[in-house]
Amino acid sequence: MTPPPARIGATLDEIDTPALVVDLDAFERNLRKLADFARKAGVRLRPHAKTHKCPAIALKQIALGAVGQCCQKVGEAEVLVRGGVKDILVSNEVVGLHKLRRLAALAKDATVALCFDAAEQVEATGAVARDFGVQLGALVEIEVGMQRCGVPPGEPALALARLITKTPGLKFRGLQAYHGTAQHLPSVDEREKAIQTAAVAVRQTVDLLRQKGVACELVTGAGTGTHQFEAASGLWNELQAGSYVFMDTDYARIGGSNGNRFAEFEHSLFVLATVMSVPAAERAIVDAGLKSYSAEKGPPWVHGLADVETVGVSDEHAKLKLGPTAKPLRRGDKVMLIPGHCDPTVNLHDWYVGIRAGRVEALWPIAARGAST
Repeated sequence: MTPPPARIGATLDEIDTPALVVDLDAFERNLRKLADFARKAGVRLRPHAKTHKCPAIALKQIALGAVGQCCQKVGEAEVLVRGGVKDILVSNEVVGLHKLRRLAALAKDATVALCFDAAEQVEATGAVARDFGVQLGALVEIEVGMQRCGVPPGEPALALARLITKTPGLKFRGLQAYHGTAQHLPSVDEREKAIQTAAVAVRQTVDLLRQKGVACELVTGAGTGTHQFEAASGLWNELQAGSYVFMDTDYARIGGSNGNRFAEFEHSLFVLATVMSVPAAERAIVDAGLKSYSAEKGPPWVHGLADVETVGVSDEHAKLKLGPTAKPLRRGDKVMLIPGHCDPTVNLHDWYVGIRAGRVEALWPIAARGAST
């Protein structure tokens, strides 16, 4: 881990760049907004830590009412538990003896659950849990439209749930039903229809489990782009939104409930960059490139500067185009960039620099950065 790029109390101009900056006011409003929504909707909130990868942020979410965290990797779960999180769902299938042993070891210090979509995975995980003398929570992942992991709804899900209930070391908790591709569908109507279709699969499975006497405690899933639809369905009782804490340009492009851009949450995450060259009045170069943000969703947007756009990125540089009405940029000026995809952007940095009123108020290590196993 590199040293932090700033000290507490430093001004924005004193932050070494490139740096991952969090606007604490906007960030805290985002946290409270979804926490309040979940409370009023009567559903549990289990934010997705694959977005922030930071125990300090996880504990802030839990302090506002979240039941715990979910993550995608055993390595992320290990960091979260070491950081004080006591309830973890790996919202993914875990395969391989080494990974299963690491997960079972965590269950000695925290409540741990994971997802299943194959009988052989159930048998292997149960054996490891018994060896460690622990119980692991087990959710059957069902296919609801994403076409990634998961068994078909209905009878296949019932068969796997029954196997879990008969497997010592495992406890059947319910269903994982996440429709990831629905999160960024362009319009509100498209996203709502996608979740309505997913709800048919969920309802079919929940009803069958009930008819067959299999208790289904949880139906968990949802994301930032669709959480209101899952919450309103009467089926999902736990939300796994993650990006809501930061937002990015990919979310900003989709339609919101007001018919304009998706504005349910605010941009709070930025890559702070420094202008390192001004070769021409209409062109400036900053010191943050592909090593500082993900660009698979397009180049970052320039925040707070009118008529300025990012028109090219390389490993260490970004090229800014200044339009005729743009304020001139000078060497040494600081520029805030909004990344296209927050999750992989966070994975490129060691520290969050939390700012409020133009000064550094917090430094949080991104402890699960690179936890890919």
